[in-house]
Amino acid sequence: MDILAHSLWAGAAGKAVNIKKKKPLKVWVMAFFGFFPDLFAFAPAFAYMFASYIFPGIPKMYHPGPNNIEPATRDTLLISNLTHNLYNLSHSLIIFFLIFGLVWLIFKRPIWELGGWLVHILMDIPSHSYDFYPTPFLWPVSNFMINGTHWGTPWFIIVNYSLLIAVYFIFWIIKRKSLSHKP
Repeated sequence: MDILAHSLWAGAAGKAVNIKKKKPLKVWVMAFFGFFPDLFAFAPAFAYMFASYIFPGIPKMYHPGPNNIEPATRDTLLISNLTHNLYNLSHSLIIFFLIFGLVWLIFKRPIWELGGWLVHILMDIPSHSYDFYPTPFLWPVSNFMINGTHWGTPWFIIVNYSLLIAVYFIFWIIKRKSLSHKP
């Protein structure tokens, strides 16, 4: 899924939790963790690609588009392999739960805003196909992945953003009703 949709869905999850929660979540933090896995995985590659256009001596990185077969078309640049490894790390439920537990130990309480990261992984599982960055949600224990519907498919984009509009419209209605009931 694209990073904007990831942030909006993670923010929506935070808003939904906040409807009944006495100590509300920081929705903007949850939204950040909604796009964090892709930021973590792809920021080095984008920085490298940007640098390769500014400095002609740096070899160009091949990044397969959604219509290309992946990962068979990987090039041999270190940055490409780094991106795939970072993607495996940031899109693994196992790694997420290990880090969630570690953060819980450090802060002596769960940091529920990290749930945006979990929302990201769970939404990527059915919205990535084998052709373009399938989600390695069981890495490093298993290479099992699901061949979902690619998030860039036009009908998927329309449905996804229509649902987001509907969800945020519902939040708006709930907020309006709660404001009208206050003395």
